[in-house]
Amino acid sequence: DCSANLLSSNKNIIPQNFGIHQIYPNPFNPTIAIDYSLTQNSDVQISIYDINGRLITTLINEFQITGYHSITWDASSYPSGIYFINISASNYSVTQKIVLIK
Repeated sequence: DCSANLLSSNKNIIPQNFGIHQIYPNPFNPTIAIDYSLTQNSDVQISIYDINGRLITTLINEFQITGYHSITWDASSYPSGIYFINISASNYSVTQKIVLIK
């Protein structure tokens, strides 16, 4: 229920910072786009957690190259509520809150 690809307009640019650049729309119903950057080649894990900290799904768990990336999460099978997106790569980790409204 997700797809990932390198943002073609930025594929030759090396990001200065690791992290999530944009999550839109937020609040969302039922899909959300997550744009993020990697400052080095590394294993990447992107996971979604509910408000109680339970793992809901893992969108990506694979090796990715340096650069800008994007993934879409289809949450149509999940209830309305507050969720957290966590991206971990190398020694970095970042979490952001998202809200699903149906």
